[in-house]
Amino acid sequence: MSQSHQQPALSKCPGCEEPLDAGDLFCGACGYDLSAVPARPGDRPTMAITVPPAGAAAPAAEAVRWPAAAETDSSDVPAPVHRPADLPGTDSGGRPLTGPEHGQQPVPEPIGGPEPIGGPGPVSAAGPVGGAESSAVPVRHDDRAAQDGAEHAGDFALAAPDPRTAEHAAAAPAAPAAGAKVCVACRSGRVDPDGYCENCGHAQPRERDHMEQELGSVAAVSDRGLRHHRNEDSFAVSSTALPDGSPAVVAIVCDGVSSASRPDEASAAAASAANESLLESLPRGTHPQQAMHEAIVAASEAVNALAQEPAGAMEHDAHRHQNAPACTLVGAIMAGELLIVGWVGDSRVYWVPEDRTQPTARLTEDDSWAAQMVAAGLMNEAEAYADERAHAITGWLGADAYELEPHTAAFKPDRPGLVVVCTDGLWNYAESAEEMAAAVPADAQQHPLRAAQVLVGHALDGGGHDNVTVALVPFAVRPQGAGSACETV
Repeated sequence: MSQSHQQPALSKCPGCEEPLDAGDLFCGACGYDLSAVPARPGDRPTMAITVPPAGAAAPAAEAVRWPAAAETDSSDVPAPVHRPADLPGTDSGGRPLTGPEHGQQPVPEPIGGPEPIGGPGPVSAAGPVGGAESSAVPVRHDDRAAQDGAEHAGDFALAAPDPRTAEHAAAAPAAPAAGAKVCVACRSGRVDPDGYCENCGHAQPRERDHMEQELGSVAAVSDRGLRHHRNEDSFAVSSTALPDGSPAVVAIVCDGVSSASRPDEASAAAASAANESLLESLPRGTHPQQAMHEAIVAASEAVNALAQEPAGAMEHDAHRHQNAPACTLVGAIMAGELLIVGWVGDSRVYWVPEDRTQPTARLTEDDSWAAQMVAAGLMNEAEAYADERAHAITGWLGADAYELEPHTAAFKPDRPGLVVVCTDGLWNYAESAEEMAAAVPADAQQHPLRAAQVLVGHALDGGGHDNVTVALVPFAVRPQGAGSACETV
């Protein structure tokens, strides 16, 4: 009949110094084996190393036996001093010490790898016990890899495949080519045409969610806002030269009608078409006001073209013609001493003089239900814009719009100032000319892009319920006296 191993009485765990009870085989706190070296598990798990603090009592076990060094050699010359790493020895289980760190040549490990660390004998991070000059031995936190009988010095077997191996390196995503879009999440994967990273699958932010452009003295910023799932606004800023060589600056802002189909495409098409029309007509000498009228017509035709469907396509959506792509448009041209504005819908242009003590002005009239109520004398402005129908537009660009009526106006400012071209996503939070002037930074004429960013931030801080787009055009003139000329058609 075999006899069970008698566990020595220990008052504290050698690994964590937790109090022990009589008869404990394992520490209840850290799991330290208090009986014998356990059999090696088949799956070779990562083992926690428990290093007893200095002065901790070691479990009763056979001490490591080091052969005594000879006091003299064969010539009666005192033998050189040996360091512990220079002498052969055995570990706490009685096996020969192996490894270059012990001054021995490595020997083949038994099948299944080395025994797990954590037997009854103490494990020292400073090397074998027995000398003050012992060099530090690395503490291993995992098994040393021994696959196919090969030694991998310094490497340890990992639970997951080692990504450093050539097999897995070949499966890694290829680096994006020069100029290709890189994922904003993992910073390494290439973005596919659908807007997703081919490496981590992260959806990329759409380019139109936030757009900024600065061109000389004109700048524009557009943002999706905080409530919409996409940005349905668009803008275009450009500059050209008149026949006499003087510059002309253009700013176009469009707001897609959310209740229509593809409003984002409509605003982009309108802004691009209007801008291209102006860049083609102004250098030819067309009067800026006439050029603005023609640009609005060109923008309307571009939006109408989006509603054209191949024959038979309407069978799948009989009401598509009632929900054609649509948008509003507002624009400004600074040419010579003239400021030309044009619009269809409820986007606006404000005039903010450089001298804030001078009066500000709104240069456009909305094509909206509220504006019609005020013009007809049925409601005052406060009552009309407080109504839930206030922002229902009565004019827009699109195949299902009423007869197109572009509005244009020409102004000749007598003092320098700033032209603010914006959608209702901004002016909803600064409706009156005075409120808009208060929101515009004092140095907006010197730093238009930063000022446009501030205005967009003003709308976002107010709630950001709609897409927000604003373009700023500084207007510099020499004071020529009071008054200004205005023509409206």
